[in-house]
Amino acid sequence: MTSTPTPGLTRFNTSQDSAALAALHEVCASSAWGSKLLARRPYATAEDLFTASDAALAELTVQDLEEAMAGHPPIGRPKPGDPTSAREQRGMAGASEALKAELLELNLAYQEKFGHVFLICATGATGEQMRDAVKTRIGNTAEEEREIVRTELGKINRIRLTRLVETAEEGDKD
Repeated sequence: MTSTPTPGLTRFNTSQDSAALAALHEVCASSAWGSKLLARRPYATAEDLFTASDAALAELTVQDLEEAMAGHPPIGRPKPGDPTSAREQRGMAGASEALKAELLELNLAYQEKFGHVFLICATGATGEQMRDAVKTRIGNTAEEEREIVRTELGKINRIRLTRLVETAEEGDKD
């Protein structure tokens, strides 16, 4: 990445705290993560922002992770009217009703076991790949799953932060 900030990064760096925090909340629902990134502004490059994001993510408590996960809809059921979750879960768009039903059943079993939604970086994944991932991960311990969730959340945050800093205009988010 060059040392010249992108228009989106410049806008983020110079936004009022409330606007920047709102933009960060759209990336990740953890208020601790958002506050840590906000406190480190301005960022010279997108890579500096990504590094700060990774560091803040590594510091999240179990409760902070739960708050972050609460901002994500279940796989196969993107938030109505939310272009971000629809875009990220595009791999489910052409899924059969049988696959959607199976994924719903698996999501519920996962949620029953771990107490939160199944979180996966769904960008680019097919419905079958997401189903296979939940089938595999449901056998994990809570500790193993927490670290996988942290990794998946990091991937999601990076994708969303990239969109944030590469967006030239406030209305160009899709």
